[in-house]
Amino acid sequence: MKNDDKPLLIAGGWVLSMDPAIGELRHGDVLIEGERIVAIAPSIDAPQAERIEADRMIVLPGFVDTHRHTWQSCVRHRYADIDSQVYFAEMLGAKGAAYRPEDVYTGTLLGAVAALDSGITTMLDWSHVQNSPEHSDAAIAALRDAGIRGVFAHGWPLVDGASWMFGSERGHPQDIRRLRERYFSSDDQLLTLAMAARGPEMARRETWLGDLRLARELGIRSSIHMGAYARNAAVRGIAQMHEAGVLGDDLTFVHCCCSHHDEFSMMADAGVSASLGVHCELNAQGMGDIPFDRLLAVGIRPSLSGDTETKCAGDMFTQMRHALAYYRSWMGGGHSKTKNAPATLGLRDVLGFATLAGAQANGLAHKVGSLTPGKQADVVLIRADDLNLAPVSDAVGAVVLGAHPGNVDSVFVAGRAVKRDGRLLDVDLDRLRQRAADSQAYVLGLQ
Repeated sequence: MKNDDKPLLIAGGWVLSMDPAIGELRHGDVLIEGERIVAIAPSIDAPQAERIEADRMIVLPGFVDTHRHTWQSCVRHRYADIDSQVYFAEMLGAKGAAYRPEDVYTGTLLGAVAALDSGITTMLDWSHVQNSPEHSDAAIAALRDAGIRGVFAHGWPLVDGASWMFGSERGHPQDIRRLRERYFSSDDQLLTLAMAARGPEMARRETWLGDLRLARELGIRSSIHMGAYARNAAVRGIAQMHEAGVLGDDLTFVHCCCSHHDEFSMMADAGVSASLGVHCELNAQGMGDIPFDRLLAVGIRPSLSGDTETKCAGDMFTQMRHALAYYRSWMGGGHSKTKNAPATLGLRDVLGFATLAGAQANGLAHKVGSLTPGKQADVVLIRADDLNLAPVSDAVGAVVLGAHPGNVDSVFVAGRAVKRDGRLLDVDLDRLRQRAADSQAYVLGLQ
């Protein structure tokens, strides 16, 4: 935690625990020892602890991102005004195939550090740029160097990408076995492993079945894009997996915008979780309607993600704000024909999507997602006296409706401070910016 290993007391903050048993404390203390939260109460007597005065702070669990193509961070915002097919052709085509390991490292480090700066303490890095083993090593090194709680979701190469993405008969790269043994032999660490899998929309039946068997043999979760864009609706990928009897609670499906109504019930019955990249889904014209109503109608509480910063903002404040506004507009406008969908969403629902639901979708709900004694101390402090928030009358409303990354004062990951007093720690930002600019110039052919 710190060199002197003293306990840490976050004192007097407006605590949003996201734990139903603890609730919300208008004035509360959070005591941290080592990597874990040990107590939360209106007042804690801990004279031996280092004390952070948080009476002007909102204290909440770190946000959890469940799907981020972090390797693309150096070409942020380039494709928001360009047809999505150009993004696929370039980033998953020639430009992605030309990425060097150092480009993967720099993009992943930039994205992970920016995520921490905005209060995201856990991020699933959906890394489908495994052009060589060195590319995977570089991505893992970047997550480690950033200090984030990372789930490295190992994907496929973009060299000869068409053979991996269109009716593929190529099984998942076996290098994932090396990674499991070398970097992820324990699941009780800050970085864990998942598979960025392809599913029925991209691979032939025996291929995606084999990939899923491999992931389960390795004891890791799988995250799969499903139902994005109308062309994938006819595939009925979720139904195919249901008919094969392989749906399970170790799966997260991303987007599901054009998936069929009955497929959501199949997901719910099997315990499959969902990840929605709301800002990107709204910006990527033609991806389909965001299936909030259909997920909620069957009892699936979706998680949120920054998806790709080539098309959208990556911070969780943006995702929450767009999620709430989209759902209320969609339902209030009478667009939904889904039975049993909630008539509206509450602010606390949306904050739950960004915390607890994300932890569950990443298989980490036993560790993070709420401020709960015994869980890891992933904690964010937001300045409640900043002009865009003060005076706070509803802390949840302030976080969901008004806050932005600039309001994030402090961030702790497993009890370790990575940001204090509005400044990132242990990061040479000037050097990172220069590396990112150099990588962008190479990727875009500007050198």
